[in-house]
Amino acid sequence: MKDLPAWRAHDGDRAAIARTLKFADFNAAFGFMTRVALMADKMDHHPEWSNVYDRVEILLTTHDADGVTDKDVTLARFIDAAAAGMGVKS
Repeated sequence: MKDLPAWRAHDGDRAAIARTLKFADFNAAFGFMTRVALMADKMDHHPEWSNVYDRVEILLTTHDADGVTDKDVTLARFIDAAAAGMGVKS
């Protein structure tokens, strides 16, 4: 996870990586989720996530592989770039 410093290993019943993002407001958070959803659909690889007001919590894992795969890393990199493009630093 050296190349994904904003992500942490998730403790759970299967290997996963997780990240929490805080946005300026609900509209920014929802706009971010929409952008990621379009890419996730294109990749046919969907995050487990939740949104409460300005916060988005994301969990990435590949169910078929029962763990983290290149698909998760690729989507995590896209998420990092999308968040950075919206001014999110953490």
